[in-house]
Amino acid sequence: MTGATRSRAWSVGALCVSVVAGYAFVSSAVTSRGSDLRPAGGDIATLLQDRAREVELKRSSASTLEDEIAGLSAAVGAPGLDELLDAGDVAAADAGVVEVAGAGLRITLTDAPRSADDAATDPNQLVVHQQDIQGFVNAMWTGGARAVTLQGQRLVSTSGIKCVGSTVVIDGVPYSPPYVIEAIGMSSRLQNALDESSQVEVYREYVRKFSLGLQTEVDSTITAPAYTGRVDLRHAEVPAEG
Repeated sequence: MTGATRSRAWSVGALCVSVVAGYAFVSSAVTSRGSDLRPAGGDIATLLQDRAREVELKRSSASTLEDEIAGLSAAVGAPGLDELLDAGDVAAADAGVVEVAGAGLRITLTDAPRSADDAATDPNQLVVHQQDIQGFVNAMWTGGARAVTLQGQRLVSTSGIKCVGSTVVIDGVPYSPPYVIEAIGMSSRLQNALDESSQVEVYREYVRKFSLGLQTEVDSTITAPAYTGRVDLRHAEVPAEG
């Protein structure tokens, strides 16, 4: 082998050794994630013991933090948070923004039959009026109703009921008779409220005199849907003078 050939062979061998050494160095660094695999004055057994102690310390710290979180959660939930959440649920139901279901009363009001109409009878005495419906609705609230609906529509404190011709308009939507009022609550209290209402008694008198319709029944499966209309009050404003 000539001197030039030996020189080239040595260069190639040195390059291979360098590449292998570099690869081993990188692999070692990745495996140890930057830590010394063979710390000074130690061995593999010592390294493993150190890692085991480190893991155990982290586990103990995590357990301590979990206990602190559980303690804080319990402190917040008893009694403050649970009471606030319960109060929020009650307020939402009272405001009508969530669906409510339960037992209660169903009241149906209908106009008098055509057979009751004659020339001597005022036609206005033969139909259900706004004040009649409001009288029954108010009695339901007085009787402790949790929720009240009219024609299947949830009534809230801002709901408007008014007569327009032979129909009743609820929040801008017209409905024809029969008018169905449903109230969720203790049926005995609701019935007592009806019996004590002067407005309901006036309607009952018209039932006897002019054959207006009135039907009251107990139902154990009434559902009052959530109110989906506007809850803000709207009022007319005087236009500014030009």
